[in-house]
Amino acid sequence: MRVVALLLAALGGVAWFARDATFLSGMRGAIMPLTPHAAYSISLRQTGLDVTPVGRRWLSAATQAVEDPTPVRLPFQRSVVHTHGHPSALGYRIALKRGQRIEVVARFAGDTPSQTFVDVFEPETGTSPTEVGSLWGTAFEARRDGDVIVRVQPELLRAGKLHVMARAAPALRFPVANARPRDLQSVFGDTRDGGERQHEGVDIFAKRGTDVLSASAGLVTRVNETGIGGRVVWVWDTSRSLMLYYAHLDQQLVTAGQYVRPGDVIGTVGNTGNARTTPPHLHFGIYDSGRGAINPEAFIAGI
Repeated sequence: MRVVALLLAALGGVAWFARDATFLSGMRGAIMPLTPHAAYSISLRQTGLDVTPVGRRWLSAATQAVEDPTPVRLPFQRSVVHTHGHPSALGYRIALKRGQRIEVVARFAGDTPSQTFVDVFEPETGTSPTEVGSLWGTAFEARRDGDVIVRVQPELLRAGKLHVMARAAPALRFPVANARPRDLQSVFGDTRDGGERQHEGVDIFAKRGTDVLSASAGLVTRVNETGIGGRVVWVWDTSRSLMLYYAHLDQQLVTAGQYVRPGDVIGTVGNTGNARTTPPHLHFGIYDSGRGAINPEAFIAGI
């Protein structure tokens, strides 16, 4: 018990260090932000806890969780019991599509208040996984199709039950008011004009005049009318370097140069352009300057 008491006293300093150590000098004088888990691990070394048997087990468990994660599908829930002398870490390998977000909630019920670290890694062929972020009640957005590794680990010398919940969610807001993913009908890649071209977006059907909402924050770059798209609005999503395309509008309610936020009304559903013979709907497209049209489904439906 005396050893545990001394370790817990040292961990008081560890917790202070982990909260305050937010930056670390990197190569070439660059300042690299530390994740909370990384700061906490450094503080274990600063206080000498890394050479204790329980400290070594905690650090080893963190490494093992990343190197040998359990494959899972979203959504999932897990509950695990942790003890003082045998700290562990949970590692999960999850497939994500570009435009999906993974939302993780980790709750620890124990004998002592504790923070729980949730970190995200991207596997790299032939090398160790690369840490790409931490989750503190927020989410990680996939910027490419592929697997991620999520590690969940409570602080050292904590006993109790850890409950983890994770689910996939769309990165962008659904762009038609009062509509849902089930209202998606004509999807990305469908043939058009007898097979001469492919559908470069998704169609969301709704009543004429229904509000069309900005799916993300961005700059309105173009408001005009074309033969195919009819009345269209283009919005540059500055945080993702993507161009969002809203077509077949009945009304255009923004102007070029205007900055919009998620949920702002930018127009109304119609069937202008080459959609004049179809029921009213929004054609929504996403364009990457390096790849051209990309599938919007994961971005707005999370699937």
